[in-house]
Amino acid sequence: MEFQSALNRAQSFSDTMHMSKSGLYDQLTSEYGDQFSTEAAQYAVDNVEADWKENALRKAEDYAETMHMSKAGVYDQLTSEYGEQFIQEEADYAIDNLEK
Repeated sequence: MEFQSALNRAQSFSDTMHMSKSGLYDQLTSEYGDQFSTEAAQYAVDNVEADWKENALRKAEDYAETMHMSKAGVYDQLTSEYGEQFIQEEADYAIDNLEK
């Protein structure tokens, strides 16, 4: 039951907030977030239907459009351990496909 709940929550976050795999895991396990067990969170991020590169692009578009950030600033935010936590390949894809 907990695993399915974590997966449903992960899918919702991925679909609406375009989170990274690491960001999802942190949200699911956070004492200030959803407080799922590490096992349930890992199951969720391993089984969620997400295109991580597309999530990175959507997040990059959000930053560029709403916060008027430069591509370099967006890239830093996407890859920062304190930001979105996308891996380099996902962030590179986002920046390469970001309009402007």
